[in-house]
Amino acid sequence: MTTAAPGPAPRLARTLAAPAPGWTTRVDAIVVGSGIAGLTAALELRTRVPRVLLVTKGELSSGSTVWAQGGIAAALDPEDSPEAHLADTLAAGGGLSDPDAVKVLVTEGPERVHELVARGAVFDKTGNGAIALTREGGHRADRIAHAGGDATGAEISRALVAQIDAVRDDPGIEVVENALVLDILTGAPDAQGRRAARGVTLHVRGTGSRDGVGAVLAPAVILATGGIGQIYRSSTNPAGATGDGIAAALRAGAVLADLEFVQFHPTVLWLGSGAKGQLPLISEAVRGEGAWLLDVDGRRFMPAVHEMAELAPRDVVAHAIVRQMTATGADNVLLDARHLGADFLRARFPTITERLLANGIDWTEEPVPVAPAQHYHSGGVVTDLLGRSSVDGLYAVGEVACTGVHGANRLASNSLLEGLVFAYRAARDVAVRYAAGELRDAADPVERPGGSALVAATARSRVQKVMSGGSGVIRSATSLEAADERLAAVRADAHRRSDVVAEPQAAEWETTNVHQVSRALTRAAWERTETRGGHYRVDFPTTESEWARRVLVSLDDDGTLRVR
Repeated sequence: MTTAAPGPAPRLARTLAAPAPGWTTRVDAIVVGSGIAGLTAALELRTRVPRVLLVTKGELSSGSTVWAQGGIAAALDPEDSPEAHLADTLAAGGGLSDPDAVKVLVTEGPERVHELVARGAVFDKTGNGAIALTREGGHRADRIAHAGGDATGAEISRALVAQIDAVRDDPGIEVVENALVLDILTGAPDAQGRRAARGVTLHVRGTGSRDGVGAVLAPAVILATGGIGQIYRSSTNPAGATGDGIAAALRAGAVLADLEFVQFHPTVLWLGSGAKGQLPLISEAVRGEGAWLLDVDGRRFMPAVHEMAELAPRDVVAHAIVRQMTATGADNVLLDARHLGADFLRARFPTITERLLANGIDWTEEPVPVAPAQHYHSGGVVTDLLGRSSVDGLYAVGEVACTGVHGANRLASNSLLEGLVFAYRAARDVAVRYAAGELRDAADPVERPGGSALVAATARSRVQKVMSGGSGVIRSATSLEAADERLAAVRADAHRRSDVVAEPQAAEWETTNVHQVSRALTRAAWERTETRGGHYRVDFPTTESEWARRVLVSLDDDGTLRVR
């Protein structure tokens, strides 16, 4: 079902405005990103193709994985099963998860977790030495493995970075830190008009011959660039989550899907109405251990909303919190964990305890003010079960990808597992295709039609305000149309204007990505005239069977945004 658009179809540039590459090099495969997906892909590829380049936007340990508190979900308990994990994932996905993708996730997941342990990741253990398992929202069994109580992502990142550090002198792998990938290079169109990936352009900050803008040519590019949190005013995502991979893939001709399904974490520390940027989240595992949600009058409200009360899927909890805030006229609700005991809270959640104390809150003695904030993006670059996108040679894994696992709403702690499982699959597919001669001696890239764009860095806060108000937790035709109109008014030609203070540099390139992703997401959200999972329309509050389908987004050669 397609409805009339709120205005003319947006036209987005097909490249970022940037200097011509000052240097060029060739490798056999490029991995972009250093979270669990990117590090896993690079480690798997290292011994299977001659030369791998791992590019990361910051330091090697700065990927989003570091911030994951809750854990990684897998059916590791003998009394649990992949089938039960599959059922819970499909239930959370709101009817849009791909059962085949979920089956891959839950059946291959336990083996990948054991391999992670073999690579040095140390999970919390029970008294008999088994991996300790707990429960989070939407799971009907204890299947969440965690490390350091609430520092699972940090431990996984530590172990994988150590593996990369151990092979840095290997001539088969090169790590380039502090490098922002600008665009995916593509070749000439084939008879069907399709272009294949031919490498990337990137900007490297630092010293040495790789300074500035350069080009790395390769027949295989694996995107593992993480999420889009910085398109909103407040998010649990790190500052680098500016949607770079999604925007670059869109400009390269890849098909995107499920952009409208944005997961707002229900329990992010509320630091006042002026708070913005990366905010501390209070892990779902806290509710998994028995914490309660109260409104500002001290009433527990979730048991009346869902049979699983505080352990309902995240979208249910987030929407219930917003409704309760509206009913009480408050800016937040309260998370009460006092009944769990001070000793338990300090031992089980040391990181959260420390962060709360740093903000003047002792949760062993008082409830914690919380409110929903952007946390995870279920949509992204459409891939098959091997991580392949619609652009030959371009792969996507982790949060940047839309594998079909999450559907309309991610089940808690499935994200780390998805990154692990599908990064392994994508890397192995690249290796198989390389061995078969499919990914060798690729033709040089050619310039794409469609023009270039640059948005002034000063416009970012404006875009974030528009997205939070119009395409945030609760949406309507009115809010989305207003957001679309305001986003259209943001100038994307700063590089051609003498009256705008902007230069082709990291802040502007990131802001351009933020703007393009915001435009695409807002159009997708307007298109879906129903409420499902992470997409909540007050003007269409019910889930409609005819909308059990994906909204696809792509660019024509001239940059026209197609939403269907």
